[in-house]
Amino acid sequence: MKAKIVILGNDLLRQKSEPVEKFDDELKEAIDAAFVLMRRKDGVGMAAPQIGLLKRFFVINVGDDVDRVFVNPQIVSTSVETECKEEGCLSVPDFYIPVTRSTKVTVQAQDENGKPFTLTADGLLARAIQHEYDHLNGVLMIDKNGDEARAEIEKRFQRQFMKKMLKRK
Repeated sequence: MKAKIVILGNDLLRQKSEPVEKFDDELKEAIDAAFVLMRRKDGVGMAAPQIGLLKRFFVINVGDDVDRVFVNPQIVSTSVETECKEEGCLSVPDFYIPVTRSTKVTVQAQDENGKPFTLTADGLLARAIQHEYDHLNGVLMIDKNGDEARAEIEKRFQRQFMKKMLKRK
């Protein structure tokens, strides 16, 4: 599968993903593509919509040498305790903004073979799970600080993107 990262402005990022029903070679190929693109850009996570697929899966590696695959994930609990930290997103390159998220999360999902599992995470893994899960529901990190902040980031991103495009010509 030849894939590239879908960036802000593409309508795919605003749509809700469909459940994965077939655990086949096509799914495994898409998962591999997500990992390749994530690593190429030094990311910690990549959701299917970010590679142009409206399917409910994402991949994560928070630098602990563990590749994690979450298919049809459901966040079943989050901690009351939250933390505000700067986040980035491969679909909104070069922008980092403060985002408040729960410090702990429990997720139920399936692996790439369809085997169900439950994982409770904290720290960067919990933050990454919430970030990627949002992508499956058409929500971006820029939506977390209100409409005014989102509109400002979208404007700044568009200006920056246009400058890069003009430099390439």
